[in-house]
Amino acid sequence: MTERPKSTGAPAHQNVTFPSGGTTAHGYLALPPSGRGPGVIVIQEWWGLTDHIADVADRLAREGFVALAPDLYGGNVAHESQEALRMMQDLPVARGVELLSGAVDHLLSLPEVTSETVGAVGFCMGGGFVLYLAAADPRVSAAVPFYGVIQGEAPDFSGLKARILGHFGELDQAIPKEAVDQLAETIERQSGITPDFRHYPADHAFFNDGRPVYHAESAARAWESTVPFLRERLG
Repeated sequence: MTERPKSTGAPAHQNVTFPSGGTTAHGYLALPPSGRGPGVIVIQEWWGLTDHIADVADRLAREGFVALAPDLYGGNVAHESQEALRMMQDLPVARGVELLSGAVDHLLSLPEVTSETVGAVGFCMGGGFVLYLAAADPRVSAAVPFYGVIQGEAPDFSGLKARILGHFGELDQAIPKEAVDQLAETIERQSGITPDFRHYPADHAFFNDGRPVYHAESAARAWESTVPFLRERLG
């Protein structure tokens, strides 16, 4: 499996480069023990391409997937919430989707990737980008937003092809259940696809084991449904 870069001079966790959105993008690529498998894009929280996101990519690789976490902040990582908010706001949604579509291009071009479509798994800001990307790019066939934050208007889901498995915390004041229910209704009405949105007795960011709000039982349940969902959709 691909090891995390050490003394390369590159920002932490960057170990691949690829063309995306008219520029050279960076990211973290993790390969499964077999060397080949279905492709999954892993989309960062508003903090950046952190240890947690690289660890998620590694975990997916251990499950047999080729996992690519594109670095949407160009090597920058936030260390407090106001900085993270500013960095998130400095990344327009349309630009983020453009960069992520470039990451899909790169992932599907790799000889190690056996699937014709990709999965997308994202957290917080990245969970919202999972939905924006799936709405815009029919090559995404499995979308897994963890407590996804929609920035501004919801995307147009009329062209959605992906099945959606979403994970949300019942104690998450930033994303109340009413908002999640409304989002589910919008997706179904526009696309005809009923998302599977699941709720857990946990707060926002409950999957991140580096945060005080980590909830081990909820994280385990979410992961145990995510892996077979991706396998079923991607082969």
